[in-house]
Amino acid sequence: MATKVGQNIEAGNAAWSFGGSVADTFVDHIRHSVPLYEEGHDLTCQLSDWFLSPTSTAYEIGTSTGELLKKLALHNAHRVGAKFIGMDVEAPMVAKARAHCADVPSITILEEDGRNFAFEKADLIISYYTMQFIPPRDRQQLFDRIYEALNWGGAFIMFEKVRAPDARFQDIAVGLYNEFKLRQGFDEKEIVGKTRSLKGILEPFSTEGNFGLMRRAGFEDITTISKYICFEGYLAIK
Repeated sequence: MATKVGQNIEAGNAAWSFGGSVADTFVDHIRHSVPLYEEGHDLTCQLSDWFLSPTSTAYEIGTSTGELLKKLALHNAHRVGAKFIGMDVEAPMVAKARAHCADVPSITILEEDGRNFAFEKADLIISYYTMQFIPPRDRQQLFDRIYEALNWGGAFIMFEKVRAPDARFQDIAVGLYNEFKLRQGFDEKEIVGKTRSLKGILEPFSTEGNFGLMRRAGFEDITTISKYICFEGYLAIK
């Protein structure tokens, strides 16, 4: 049985999906669900100044409605010739992204899965709260592909929800995050419903787990660029 999880989105137990009508209210839902969501967009755009040139290709894996990709392309509009490619596996998200980005000719939106996509060489690859939805058994392979796709000196920017290093800290993080969602206007039933809907679908790793994925792929230069409760951003340079 589906229950409301906020912004008129309904989802059943262990049945969260980005398909169907979720794309219609996704932007509002995610802004209320993820702390510093817009600030992470701004930080990504600022970081791109160190890595993009007029001959660059930049990818976003899991572009959803194209909000971040469009901001990134407009931020780099003076780098004429740079290409910005977003991909998503959900057709409704791809349709929304194409409509949202239609007025920016440097952007291409593809209905593709990064796990088997043939990347061109790139100077920047972004995963903005996407890896946590990739089945854990497939994550290392995708990290490996990202590393191989980057030019030397290129960057991988990843934002993720993370698990705390032990049960005590996890309890604190969950409590703080629930308080955040209450302040954002979600009621307790919506919070519980969203948590139930994400069982087995959103599977975050710890900070060390994410660092391990990047190191095994070949990244040596990695740093945390953002952190709020259980949400972190990383910058890895090849």
